[in-house]
Amino acid sequence: MAKADLPTKICAACGRPFAWRKKWRKDWDQVKYCSDACRRKR
Repeated sequence: MAKADLPTKICAACGRPFAWRKKWRKDWDQVKYCSDACRRKR
């Protein structure tokens, strides 16, 4: 699958778009932040 074909979301902390990652395959509906730093900043 090409990166352009992956689903994306907007980070709740920084407002930047981020793409689906394999480690989020089970929790994609609950993912709100693009990184640990943004999650801590919330």
